[in-house]
Parts: sequence; structure tokens; C-alpha cells
Amino acid sequence: MSCGDPHETDCSEVLAEVWLYLDHECERERSALLRKHLDECSPCLARYGLEEQLKELLARKCGGDHAPETLRQRLRDSIRTVMLEQAEVTIERDDDGTTVEVRMTRHTATDPRPRDDD
Repeated sequence: MSCGDPHETDCSEVLAEVWLYLDHECERERSALLRKHLDECSPCLARYGLEEQLKELLARKCGGDHAPETLRQRLRDSIRTVMLEQAEVTIERDDDGTTVEVRMTRHTATDPRPRDDD
């Protein structure tokens, strides 16, 4: 999109980064450039206004939702089970305390390290 007027920052760049701007995730200099463009460009400002209203609506309607505790506990248990299946755990107790060692033993699609039995 372009409004046809020359700007220091192109309209398409501004609209591509409007969510970063709304979330205050831009660096200070970039944020100032985007703000300047929005102040000068009414089509982008109108689009920004729609994006801002949508973001506020989403925050109001969905921002307080949390997963039920039963789901969270099932996920924790599932992750723990998978991790223990892929690891060799040793526990040593002595006079100095308890030492727990976890060593990954299974090769996964995201883990390029070879397994011990490879």
C-alpha cells in the first residue's frame, strides 16, 4: 500500500511493522520514524487506528484467559514423561548431599546428536 505521497518511511514498511509499534517492541529511533509517518499519512493512520482498536478488543476479550489447571497439569505430566523416556537419570546420595545427573540417550528429529546405541 502507498498513499502516493513521499515519506521518509514507506507506507508498506509502516503497515508491516504496526504490530511491533503497538506492542512497543521497536527501538526508539524506529518507533519515532513510524510515529512521524503515521502523523503525516492519513491512510496509514486510519489503518493504524483499525489495528489499534482490534488489538485492544483482543486484549479485552482474550487477555485474561488461562488454561484450566487440569490441562496445565496434564501437559506438565506429559512433558515430564517424555523427558524421562529420553533420558538416563542417575541419583547418588552421599555425605555431601544428593547428586542428580540427567543424560539424554535418545535421538529425536530436532536433536542431531547420535544416540548412545548408534
